[in-house]
Amino acid sequence: MAWAQVCASCCRQLAEAVLPTATGVETEERTLLLGPASARQSPGPLIPGVPGTPNPGFSCPSNGFTSSDPLSEGYRKEGLSTGSSSTWGPGATAASWPTAVLLADLEQDARQGECALPRAVPAGLAPLKPEASRSSSPGPTSCMGASVVAEVGPRDTTSAGPEPETWLPRCHGSPETPEPRRGQPPTAPELPSVMLLNGDCPESLKREEGTAEPPRENGLDETEPGEETTGQEVIVIQDTGFSVKILAPGIEPFSLQVSPQEMVQEIHQVLMDREDTCHRTCFSLHLDGNMLDHFSELRSVEGLQEGSVLRVVEEPYTVREARIHVRHVRDLLKSLDPSDAFNGVDCNSLSFLSVFTDGDLGDSGKRKKGLEMDPIDCTPPEYILPGSRERPLCPLQPQNRDWKPLQCLKVLTMSGWNPPPGNRKMHGDLMYLFVITAEDRQVSITASTRGFYLNQSTAYHFNPKPASPRFLSHSLVELLNQISPTFKKNFAVLQKKRVQRHPFERIATPFQVYSWTAPQAEHAMDCVRAEDAYTSRLGYEEHIPGQTRDWNEELQTTRELPRKNLPERLLRERAIFKVHSDFTAAATRGAMAVIDGNVMAINPSEETKMQMFIWNNIFFSLGFDVRDHYKDFGGDVAAYVAPTNDLNGVRTYNAVDVEGLYTLGTVVVDYRGYRVTAQSIIPGILERDQEQSVIYGSIDFGKTVVSHPRYLELLERTSRPLKILRHRVLNDRDEEVELCSSVECKGIIGNDGRHYILDLLRTFPPDLNFLPVPGEGLPEECTRAGFPRAHRHKLCCLRQELVDAFVEHRYLLFMKLAALQLMQQKASKLESPTSLENGGLPSPESKPEDPPGPEAGSEEEGSNASGLAKVKELAETIASDDGTDPRSREVIRNACKAVGSISNTAFDVRFNPDIFSPGVRFPESCQEEVRDQKQLLKDAAAFLLSCQIPGLVKDCTDHVVLPMDGATLAEVMRQRGINMRYLGKVLDLVLRSPARDQLDHIYKIGIGELITRSAKHIFKTYLQGVELSGLSAAISHFLNCFLSSYPNPVAHLPADELVSKKRNRRRRNRPPGAADNTAWAVMTPQELWKNICQEAKNYFDFSLECETVDQAVETYGLQKITLLREISLKTGIQILLKEYSFDSRHKPAFTEEDVLNIFPVVKHVNPKASDAFHFFQSGQAKVQQGFLKEGCELINEALNLFNNVYGAMHVEICACLRLLARLHYIMGDYAEALSNQQKAVLMSERVMGIEHPNTIQEYMHLALYCFASSQLSTALNLLYRARYLTLLVFGEDHPEMALLDNNIGLVLHGVMECDLSLRFLENALAVSTKYHGPKSLKVALSHHLVARVYESKAEFRSALQHEKEGYTIYKTQLGEDHEKTKESSEYLKCLTQQAVALQRTMNEIYRNGSSANIPPLKFTAPSMASVLEQLNVINGILFIPLSQKDLENLKAEVARRHQLQEASKNREKAEEPMVTEPEPVGAPEDVASQPPAAKDPSSPSFQG
Repeated sequence: MAWAQVCASCCRQLAEAVLPTATGVETEERTLLLGPASARQSPGPLIPGVPGTPNPGFSCPSNGFTSSDPLSEGYRKEGLSTGSSSTWGPGATAASWPTAVLLADLEQDARQGECALPRAVPAGLAPLKPEASRSSSPGPTSCMGASVVAEVGPRDTTSAGPEPETWLPRCHGSPETPEPRRGQPPTAPELPSVMLLNGDCPESLKREEGTAEPPRENGLDETEPGEETTGQEVIVIQDTGFSVKILAPGIEPFSLQVSPQEMVQEIHQVLMDREDTCHRTCFSLHLDGNMLDHFSELRSVEGLQEGSVLRVVEEPYTVREARIHVRHVRDLLKSLDPSDAFNGVDCNSLSFLSVFTDGDLGDSGKRKKGLEMDPIDCTPPEYILPGSRERPLCPLQPQNRDWKPLQCLKVLTMSGWNPPPGNRKMHGDLMYLFVITAEDRQVSITASTRGFYLNQSTAYHFNPKPASPRFLSHSLVELLNQISPTFKKNFAVLQKKRVQRHPFERIATPFQVYSWTAPQAEHAMDCVRAEDAYTSRLGYEEHIPGQTRDWNEELQTTRELPRKNLPERLLRERAIFKVHSDFTAAATRGAMAVIDGNVMAINPSEETKMQMFIWNNIFFSLGFDVRDHYKDFGGDVAAYVAPTNDLNGVRTYNAVDVEGLYTLGTVVVDYRGYRVTAQSIIPGILERDQEQSVIYGSIDFGKTVVSHPRYLELLERTSRPLKILRHRVLNDRDEEVELCSSVECKGIIGNDGRHYILDLLRTFPPDLNFLPVPGEGLPEECTRAGFPRAHRHKLCCLRQELVDAFVEHRYLLFMKLAALQLMQQKASKLESPTSLENGGLPSPESKPEDPPGPEAGSEEEGSNASGLAKVKELAETIASDDGTDPRSREVIRNACKAVGSISNTAFDVRFNPDIFSPGVRFPESCQEEVRDQKQLLKDAAAFLLSCQIPGLVKDCTDHVVLPMDGATLAEVMRQRGINMRYLGKVLDLVLRSPARDQLDHIYKIGIGELITRSAKHIFKTYLQGVELSGLSAAISHFLNCFLSSYPNPVAHLPADELVSKKRNRRRRNRPPGAADNTAWAVMTPQELWKNICQEAKNYFDFSLECETVDQAVETYGLQKITLLREISLKTGIQILLKEYSFDSRHKPAFTEEDVLNIFPVVKHVNPKASDAFHFFQSGQAKVQQGFLKEGCELINEALNLFNNVYGAMHVEICACLRLLARLHYIMGDYAEALSNQQKAVLMSERVMGIEHPNTIQEYMHLALYCFASSQLSTALNLLYRARYLTLLVFGEDHPEMALLDNNIGLVLHGVMECDLSLRFLENALAVSTKYHGPKSLKVALSHHLVARVYESKAEFRSALQHEKEGYTIYKTQLGEDHEKTKESSEYLKCLTQQAVALQRTMNEIYRNGSSANIPPLKFTAPSMASVLEQLNVINGILFIPLSQKDLENLKAEVARRHQLQEASKNREKAEEPMVTEPEPVGAPEDVASQPPAAKDPSSPSFQG
């Protein structure tokens, strides 16, 4: 029921429901709009489940997730329309907000984005386009050069109407784009041109159809006419839910809303979660006396209809069912206990929102409505006030009232008398339990086939006869209710509380999130946990009795599922995601067991470093250089980085998703200083020698190389999206061998007949800046920066994002080179452009189905239009030219040669990943090609230094990206294709930047990241020498040396009397590489910091000027608490939640008791939901055209699809919810905005972490919507929480802090706490001035806000002074006639009058003394509306009033353009882009928040 209910269906909506639209747009408008029912009420799911039986391909019940998490009724109440964002993650781009509606939103959402944890760009995506991105154009589908053809596809039997086709052709290999930021280009969707030219497009389309056409030879091939739309129909299921009556023993009958697509099993889940039926697990449902099959869909059950009665019938227990029942009861007893979240088990994680909102916002909203101005306590704790130096740690995890768990039982555990002896088995005994009740009564319980009863056994005496009272109960809970009054009372209260919690606080996350701090918890007895530990949960854990899971088979079978239409694709993506998350969890558990020494090696006689392990059908190997495999590449260092490179390769090939090519499930786990690679096992690989099995590639780095036609054919299909060149190499017998990947990539055909590729560590070309090659010089940009530098290993690769950006850059160059010459020829021929025939070669730029005009943003209107038209005309010329004119062919050939294209007739840049590989030789005939490829690699290395790094620094200066901690900075770098090893270079450039002050935050984050990464490298080797018994002592000693001011901390070795006397015999099963040494104990702070500085110099080429932690803090303005958080997150340390005195010189900050745990740091593949992503994009496009309602419905639909694939919890769902909340807020539906944003906050806390920068953003949005709903004290609490987290994560001096403090100041001003308000507003003013310059519009706005508070305090002189400053800025920046300048001047007049009036009154008092006749002074509190208006302005939300008439005109205009464009597809391209939205009304944020292109119209832009 869970998912079905979650994915409420997309109902068909007929034309009437659409806003009146002009004929031109009708077909599109209608295709995908949902029924008026929003996701909350809509009855049923979109996907028909698998009829009948569970899908044999993978072993989760066919509804994917339900078996593991009993969600349910809670969902229904919540109307769980959770869903996810475009994979762009939280921040929407500039290009994605309608100028009219959310102008300054750009700013805000951009920020949002930076803090999010976006995904890496995967294969098959067009690269970023630096210039294009800058436009803040509100183009609807500016992203795609293709329109929508409302084509009715073949009907699915289930569908009750035509299937409108989805909005965007699936032109990019995968939806996994990084989240575009304002001013940072959105990926693929923006730029079809290169996609097709570089061939990404046809492949992904072919994938959609599932056909295997031969790959296209050159990039400009014509796409088949129907190609865009194949496989794209959305199947809309007329799906009306209905209600059934449930009769369960012992409670009143109740009715339940169900949907025909649900499985019977989902009703089970609901009943197991409902407060009154939660204690039952072993039952079946009967309709008219017939038992319903667990896995059948409700619609296939005969006679089931509205009002049918389903009877709950208790079934006899088996051992398995009895265990499941005990486990379920234990889960119910622990349902409010956070210990699983602190311990990082079972995908539990923390959430603290309810502490700050006092429960659910929805209800409190109704309660608090009337009390708008009741006095509320606004004073924040001292440490939150501006200027406070203390950074306490304890408030990070406030104690939740519900956590003091109500004790129902003292002990519930398996009895020592298990298993029952034979004679008792034959009486039906299944197992025995031992219980101590809260009243201290000790009882033994028998679980039998008929239920549970008390027996007469004691701890030392076995007597299985029933004891009195002779009460047999089918449920353990009912039995305990009988024997313990305390249990009965507390259990009822506990269940009430459990059901009241927001479902998002209890649903499991898809991947485990660990907490780096935890409070001291007492260790309680827990039978299930103990049993899990002993049985290592292999066997029955996965609910498949008697077998472990065949991971490889599951992973590959899910990939083979059909994907022709939407339901099939959703089912396939859901299966892939589910298996991946299960595999990741199992691999993580296995890797920890391997390092902890709990798994037997498969080669136990070898040295520990070389051992390999198999556990639960997963193969584990350690990151050491076994048998000198990586001798030429850097030995152990290379062996350590190879697994992550390999994982990136797997991620990339998975994203391209070519049918017939298989990769291994791969997870890389760093734990206790070791790196473990976990892989699924190719069937048959263990029986054969590697030499025999490899039929493609090389096992010795290129000495012996083999190839295979089938592999070439499969890899050829990935070569375009991955920009890999098909090339020839020589083997040891000097024979030429053709490859379409690097030589290390091995092809093995498994016993299952599938073609696997593995060892993808060199999927991408080498990074020459870190690979000195004798006799090869680098371009001047590189040598100037001190490159090439020898790195510790030779596996440095360029990132995929960089390759894409470089190719994109080359494409622009290619267009510019060809443009002028072609234009001249064209002018001389004076011929009008011919329209495209089918045989032509349209480049995507000029595809007949170009999106309608509105794409081009308003600000491109002027000079930019001509540049845009030029490029379009050029593309069109190339396209219409059928190749007969030798002059234009010559032009193209020259341009191709100049940019290094491998084809003479089209732009096609690819890389040969084997260039500069030690040991790889190329045939003589290819020398020229090799020379070109070498040059291309040098150019790419130079491009990284000359374009990408300066581009990053510029974006940081313009606050286009706003990282807040190390992880978000790393993300921003990776999105631009900059590897972390360039961090030193980025910091050098920041130091030399003219805007050094505005980059202060970047510099601090960068230095902190550099220090903690260097410390992590040292910590890794430090930990490898530590025995398990000394682990907490070693970690606390390291932290003392790293962070404590105490000059000579002493390590506590394990107590001597416990140290074994027989130390001399070496034991075999020691963790890999560990000698019995205590070398770690002699480390001193001086030595550690010396090593850190040395490491920073060697690895990052950056000189740190500090010898101790205190110097570092002093010199670079860092915070010790921030460094502690960063190092803990990077290494997996969990420390005790308490206040640490880092600066004490008398005792060390950490003791061994402060180190609670060490967690694994896990890297894995993130499978994506592609269809949901397209819906999300279409929704954004609608919003940009001003169709907020339709956009909202599409995004709701995306939400349902995301839920369908990911389940209820996912980073992308979080972003989707945020956008929905924003839209509802703009449309004035505050309650809905509040509800969606609450889910977004909960989800961000659960899946990203409670203090992740993204969570801080979510808190700020929620505070705004709370304020709008008149929940003032809640809004303040949320803002204070956000400020505390920001202080902890970074500190006070961050541009984001200005926004936060403005928000807090405004809310405080609203409740007339003027003095407090001023402290925050003046801090915001100072921070804005520093980061945006004293003349920026943000600063003007800040001055105005401060002036308003002074006015409220009747301090008119100060108010005038601040408003004058603001006025001056407006006048110089915007001119006398701008609205803002006029507003400011009006306000100045008003203040002057008030000041004069006050002065008169004062004079009167002086003259007449106390008898003066004084009119009472009015201190007016600002109205809530005016405060809200200011809040909207600073948070970047602008409402532009449009009358209905304006809207109609706007739509008519859109329609007219559309028809025009249809009529003259080619000529329209040269027209100047139209303006969809009215010109922005300059809000103070306006100019500041428009991306650079808005102010500089000359920058070329590729919208449209």
